[in-house]
Amino acid sequence: MRWVTFDCYGTLVDWRHGIRTSAELIAPGQGARLLEAYNRHEHAVESESPALRYREVLAETLRRACAEEKVDLAVDDASVLAATLPYWPVFPEAGAELSALREAGWKLALLTNCDRDLVAETRRRLPVPFEAVVTAEDAGAYKPDLAHFELFRRSYEPEVWVHVAQSYFHDMVPAHRLGLHRIWINRLGEQAPDPSILQRVLPDLRGLLAAVQDR
Repeated sequence: MRWVTFDCYGTLVDWRHGIRTSAELIAPGQGARLLEAYNRHEHAVESESPALRYREVLAETLRRACAEEKVDLAVDDASVLAATLPYWPVFPEAGAELSALREAGWKLALLTNCDRDLVAETRRRLPVPFEAVVTAEDAGAYKPDLAHFELFRRSYEPEVWVHVAQSYFHDMVPAHRLGLHRIWINRLGEQAPDPSILQRVLPDLRGLLAAVQDR
């Protein structure tokens, strides 16, 4: 019962590309600005309403980002992120690395701040199957709350558990609190607020199997 759990969007799927290009559909030339504004508001929306479905989080956060950046947003356009999310691209190195983990006998799971229906569409694009998925809809909360992790532990009772994610805030901090083996995929070259909580850091998924085995 050796498991590797992943955050999905940002770690396996290019979340920033998805937000930016989707925003360009409704506000040409404003995608980069709206992406950064979106990042500033999403956690507040999730914290204010932990039971809110993620498609509504996407819409409300986009509304706030557009208001901050003074971009006009038609009522119907607030749903653009949920509509395009199933088509956001998987990072190119994901296929080989996930396949290597499965071939080495590791079970794979997603712990995602998403709805069941949305992540089901994304799973069709992932290059390998996953044995388990825990969504915010299942957990009744959004990471960095511990609910995803606790639900996964109760449901699958992993003997060995490694968590892999791009977000320091949403994933590395709670994984550290629970004493999990953890690997930070630092795609953006960020400076960690507290580097002492990190165990392994990779710039992308390449070399993941070796990092997991050498935990």
